[in-house]
Amino acid sequence: MIMEERIKQLNEKNAMESRPFVVYWMQSSQRAEYNHALEYAIRQANRLEKPLVVYFGITDGFPEANERHYAFMLEGLKETKNALEQRGIQLLIRKISPEKGALEMTESAAQLVVDRGYLRIERQWRAALAEDAECAVVQVESNVIVPVELASPKEEYSAATLRSKLKKVLPDCLAPLEETICKHPSIDLELPYEAYDILDVAASLDGLDIDRSVLRVSDYIGGTGEAKQWLEEFIENKLAGYSERKNRPGESFTSNLSPYLHFGQISPLYVYRRLMGMDSESQQSFLEELVVRRELAVNFVYYNEQYDSYAAVPDWAKKTLDKHLADERGYLYLLEELEAAKTHDDYWNAAQLEMNLTGKMHGYMRMYWAKKILEWSSTPEEAYRKAIYLNNKYLLDGRDPNGFAGVSWCFGKHDRPWGERAIFGNVRFMNDKGLKRKFDMQLYMDQVAERANM
Repeated sequence: MIMEERIKQLNEKNAMESRPFVVYWMQSSQRAEYNHALEYAIRQANRLEKPLVVYFGITDGFPEANERHYAFMLEGLKETKNALEQRGIQLLIRKISPEKGALEMTESAAQLVVDRGYLRIERQWRAALAEDAECAVVQVESNVIVPVELASPKEEYSAATLRSKLKKVLPDCLAPLEETICKHPSIDLELPYEAYDILDVAASLDGLDIDRSVLRVSDYIGGTGEAKQWLEEFIENKLAGYSERKNRPGESFTSNLSPYLHFGQISPLYVYRRLMGMDSESQQSFLEELVVRRELAVNFVYYNEQYDSYAAVPDWAKKTLDKHLADERGYLYLLEELEAAKTHDDYWNAAQLEMNLTGKMHGYMRMYWAKKILEWSSTPEEAYRKAIYLNNKYLLDGRDPNGFAGVSWCFGKHDRPWGERAIFGNVRFMNDKGLKRKFDMQLYMDQVAERANM
């Protein structure tokens, strides 16, 4: 069973039973396993005795996406296409704005199923489709463990307030997802649409009119198989020491799953269930990040329309930062200087270089990184824009609820007032002395330098 709280019909249309197939518009859940939207669509197709076609639309103009993001996504889609074919299901990839391609397909679809996204553009796409489609459009939520409205009906103040609500409903959301046999294969179904070939990822990248300023990386390869390998390596070699060592930048005790979760290439429910029964402090620490912190970020972007701007910062933080606007800044850096990692702070430069080179940054350094941008900018509004820009441009998991919430946290969101300081006011402060005291920062810098020289 798929819990009913995951399922929502987006319009008041009926299934068109005379039409030849059911369509699943895959957008945010880019995987062929542990995907509630996919399994729901298969079950609907079986019920209607029709084949299921999975559709994916690639647009050249997804906001702030560049070659790095597209390459990772295409690597994952190539694997997903092969996995779906093993289940008898055709994945039709089209070079078209996703919602427009989905609308065209509703002209022949008995029903259209779509997974759920939380960013502004994803919600706009689904709303436009639901309004104009001729058939029923059903949304199925699969990229969170607890459906967002079930977790909370409003924007939460902090992790603590959401945690208590999640605890009440989490057990009901942990059921395994059983795969359904597709009774009517669509592999050989001829469709009146031009497919976009992704067999050769490099060639398919060349066919896109996209931002080429940020190159693809070799450190992380897209795909469910890669994600599961990272997960197993984490469980075997890192989980036991996670709670103690996760914040140490030079020791790399993180799971590296965030890019795969961002593109929906691995299910958070699958990850959670893989860790069930491993009861330990480290397991609890990791699940806190996977469930509470990640779903707090989803809560933030879903209920706060201004999630990507300084307007999302809480009033107490704006007030205290405004009070210290006239404070002397020891350093002021242009965006171009930050982007090139040209500051006086070697630790900060290493963090920016890690992001530039690998598409990822250690979680603890992300906090320090954004705090320093606040310290080195004329206004908090300017700092916020810089942080969002760099986060979204270079990180594989940029343009993600976690990224937006993480930047906002550095300006006071989901946090509390602290002791008053220059520039920061009552917003939590971080400095290089804290890094030196807590961690072997030379180890971290050496690792980044080694990567830069590869």
